Amino acid sequence: MLKIGIMGAGFIGAQHAASYKEIKDAQLVAILDSNPEVGEKLAKEFGCTHYSAAKEMFEKEDLDIVDICLPTFLHEEYVTMAFDQGCHVLCEKPFALTYESAEKMVVAAERANKTLMVGQVVRFWPEYVEAKKLYDQGELGTIKMATLSRLTQHPDWSTWQRDPQKSGGGLFELHVHDIDYLCYLFGDVDQIYAIGEKDKNGCWNHVLTSLTFKSGARVAAEGAFEMTQNYPFTMTMRLVGHDATFEYNFIAGFNLENVGGAQRSALLYRNGKDPERLKIDESDAYFLELKYFVEQIAKGEPVAQALPRHSLYVMKVMEGIQTSLEEKRVVKL
Repeated sequence: MLKIGIMGAGFIGAQHAASYKEIKDAQLVAILDSNPEVGEKLAKEFGCTHYSAAKEMFEKEDLDIVDICLPTFLHEEYVTMAFDQGCHVLCEKPFALTYESAEKMVVAAERANKTLMVGQVVRFWPEYVEAKKLYDQGELGTIKMATLSRLTQHPDWSTWQRDPQKSGGGLFELHVHDIDYLCYLFGDVDQIYAIGEKDKNGCWNHVLTSLTFKSGARVAAEGAFEMTQNYPFTMTMRLVGHDATFEYNFIAGFNLENVGGAQRSALLYRNGKDPERLKIDESDAYFLELKYFVEQIAKGEPVAQALPRHSLYVMKVMEGIQTSLEEKRVVKL
């Protein structure tokens, strides 16, 4: 049984706590949060101990895994702290705000000989898993064009996400999901061009990115953090291949609070055949992600589905997008 401590009792921390409850080899023993009211409430719900200070948590608990669900600007400090304490680490996305910071965490994991995985949950989202499977098996043929989008109102569970020095805005908090998945799907990026809009705080909260991959795939991705009031959380994907097109649409309530009741459809269009509505397992992606992480740790095997060096490469792409936005030019990688 692997003993787990979650750092951060906010929206994502609560999602992770609920998932660990259902994972056979996982035992959630600690919740760290500087807000006693929030931390104690979540700890009570899941029958574990709340701590306000990391030092006390590490002194009193013999942890195998630390799950970092803290604001992005705190990731490097607490990820490296967890490795110093001999723990494996699951770090929520976005990995970091800079490539340099992300690289320090990867190096810390390698020096400690411990596992690091970044929580890029889309890699475990059933419909995105199915799309990659179809692509890898050659069912779609060569991809001519791909379009992805992720649109939502600004989350109401925090204020730090409005500070570009702490969160990186919609570019890093939201758009990174699709950029990570596209790199997972198509490999290395050749060139980037992005346009977008900053909010009054200086956050890039609506971004359109054009990516050309070295494999030849051409992609357009949109991420928006400040859609019109009452606009539902929406994500879409269309992979247009020479042999078939895969299309996925997902519409939930405000900020994903109604995932279970979301409208979702996955369709496969093949030349010369009727459209096929795919029946895909709708298991919770957070659960699947954390279950995979725990199982790989238990088996002593690498997290091949989300290797830290790949997450580091994605940070390089994200910085390229940021450069394109700021300097209004094409960026070659």
